[in-house]
Amino acid sequence: MAAYTILKQDGNAKRAEFQTVHGVIQTPVFMNVGTAAAIKGAVSSEDLNGLKTQVELSNTYHLHVRPGDELIHELGGLHKFMAWEKPILTDSGGFQVFSLAKLRKIKEEGVQFHSHVDGRKIFMGPEESMRIQSNLASTIAMAFDECPSSVADRGYVQDSVDRTARWLVRCKEEMGRLNGLERTINKEQLLFGINQGAVYEDIRIGHAKRIAELDLDGYAVGGLAVGESHEEMYRILDVTVPHLPKDKPTYLMGVGTPANILEAVGRGVDFFDCVYPTRNGRHGHVYTNQGKRNLFNQKYAADMRPIEEGCQCPACRKYGRAYIRHLLKAGEMLGMRLCVLHNLYFYNTMMEEIRAAIEEGRYQSYKEEKLYGMQDGQRQEGLG
Repeated sequence: MAAYTILKQDGNAKRAEFQTVHGVIQTPVFMNVGTAAAIKGAVSSEDLNGLKTQVELSNTYHLHVRPGDELIHELGGLHKFMAWEKPILTDSGGFQVFSLAKLRKIKEEGVQFHSHVDGRKIFMGPEESMRIQSNLASTIAMAFDECPSSVADRGYVQDSVDRTARWLVRCKEEMGRLNGLERTINKEQLLFGINQGAVYEDIRIGHAKRIAELDLDGYAVGGLAVGESHEEMYRILDVTVPHLPKDKPTYLMGVGTPANILEAVGRGVDFFDCVYPTRNGRHGHVYTNQGKRNLFNQKYAADMRPIEEGCQCPACRKYGRAYIRHLLKAGEMLGMRLCVLHNLYFYNTMMEEIRAAIEEGRYQSYKEEKLYGMQDGQRQEGLG
């Protein structure tokens, strides 16, 4: 069992340490998303160490489809496969099953669907997801769940959440079995359960209470940032997080913008992940303390300043906006890579600042200053 220790609380914001077999995670933390065991944008595991990355996140479904979890197991597990020694969290594959698969049948046993790569039939349920994640030997495995649409009707959402709760019990039992097998690479793999319920407060609260009784290693809030407004997301966090165990880490899945993270930390969230810094970076959109900049903008064509003055990321230490813009316009991969490096560094540095602000009891003022600076800078940036 992992040890989660709260070092300081500032309002609902928590500064904690989470001990795992692959090292201690300082929270609040942003996990860098490497879906297929790689950060998109030509970013290596070695790069991640220089960007202050604590946790890498990979996806069960994608790695099961290609190259195959059995192969990764034969090669010594995901850490060895991608040359990364720090913690790895693997998503259960549930979200991808429901978002990518056009043809799927949901039953109590699990889900039958077709691979988006080659069309072959795949069956995945709680036991299958746990076995795949055990083969990958990640530090933290996510429970297999259904992520119902935020606009699904109440009856469907309640039935889905009830099934997800039953699936979670099966996930826990199967992980307990797998962690005891001789062939298992990581016998201390951790399990996080996932709270669902779309935007229905009472369903969210009921499910949170139900899964809290299982005494898992951590708890996630899923099914947000999938179409609902930011205000709705914050409302659901306000009512749900208080019903999750205080002595376990809380993970808000798939979130989000810097503003989303700042707001959620203040509501007691420890773990975050999102594709924004890498996806936006590949399109020339870079995050700064003055808001988001679009480096394709003509006004940067002769601008020799770094993306953000004072930033110590690999891009800002050497290159100017004009050069990076030229690379992007020319379709050179280096342009995308430099933007992704900057964005990941920005996110991880912001998490460092958040941890320091909580430790010093000034989180609220830090949050307000950070948000004001980004919003004010965005106004000056205009539509760019």
